Amino acid sequence: MALRSVCIGALRTGTDFGVNNARTFVSTAFLCRRSTHLGPLPNDEFDAQNLDSVERYRSYTRYLKQAEETNNQPAWWKTYRSYVERKDPEHGAEKVDIGLPYYRPSRTKEAKERKQVMKENKKNVELERACRLRTFKIPLDRVHETWEKSSGPFHVKRLADHYGVFRDLFPMAYFLPQVPLRIFYGQDNSGQVHYGNQLTPTEAASFPQISFDAEEGSLWTLLLTCLDEHLLDNETEYVHWLVGNIPDGAVQAGDELCHYLPPFPARGTGFHRYVYVLFKQEGPVNFQEDVRPLPCHSLVDRSFKTMDFYRKHQDNMTPAGLAFFQCQWDESVTDTFHKTLDMREPVFEFIRPPVYHPPQVKYPHRQPLRYLDRYRDGKKHSYGIY
Repeated sequence: MALRSVCIGALRTGTDFGVNNARTFVSTAFLCRRSTHLGPLPNDEFDAQNLDSVERYRSYTRYLKQAEETNNQPAWWKTYRSYVERKDPEHGAEKVDIGLPYYRPSRTKEAKERKQVMKENKKNVELERACRLRTFKIPLDRVHETWEKSSGPFHVKRLADHYGVFRDLFPMAYFLPQVPLRIFYGQDNSGQVHYGNQLTPTEAASFPQISFDAEEGSLWTLLLTCLDEHLLDNETEYVHWLVGNIPDGAVQAGDELCHYLPPFPARGTGFHRYVYVLFKQEGPVNFQEDVRPLPCHSLVDRSFKTMDFYRKHQDNMTPAGLAFFQCQWDESVTDTFHKTLDMREPVFEFIRPPVYHPPQVKYPHRQPLRYLDRYRDGKKHSYGIY
């Protein structure tokens, strides 16, 4: 009641209190004391009233030079970059390219080849007729081949950055995947690995068919690892397949250092990233320290770090190819844990039990009309039939 009377008194006209109406509501800004700045504000010396005294740059180059000098000068206020660098010291740090050197083709040569192709197409009568009748079909294989040789590696790198592959595989480093990998799962090659597509553990149960363009006499190393699968340490991976000293792109002829293990994403942990990395070797490499026992069904032995593996052999190999897919739990993962790994399956989600219904009676008394629907399979509704 007292609070209501105070509010009513504040809203009365000022004549009841012996003051003018204009002075009834006093701004609270005068009650706040403004603190002084720690230094001069930006453009504090700029006199907007006297524009004739302002120095004219007369060219964009002089303006840009002075703007860069002003930007590099230390300031007393805190910027967004200072806040981010205090929480993440590696923010904005330049990453190291650890891949093969990229030699960009000459633009003049590409333009000449393009003009030559256009001239030949204009002289082709059948091509002109097919385009006019809208029956011309674009060969997608040639388009895909051209994409792999031109802008494909840069697109794959952007996808890998988007999915955080380089961040978790090679911290503060990256590479340009210049060697395209063609990976197919299944007998009919139905499950192909692209760059982030989804496959089921059932489709990836057996090792795939892999091919890539390799020079004669070259040696390669193929790695399959999972970045999100480790059950104890988030910074550690599980190696699923490792083959070294692959001659001329024939994966089956290489030294299998760790045999293939199908994906086993734990239930309730969402999608996991499975990454294929192809390394180009300078020569034969001794992988005696990286050989796993056969068969290797121990998760402790399969604990792996790609960065440590690369540091050990960085003088003899260079990452050149990349492909990855995503995988989520299905029923085959349970068999992998029980039969292959010989352990209990970890579950990270609540498995809701089926709804309990009492035994069905032949003559239900005082039951709703939809009583029989409880004891059906639930796939097709029978509303209105009974």
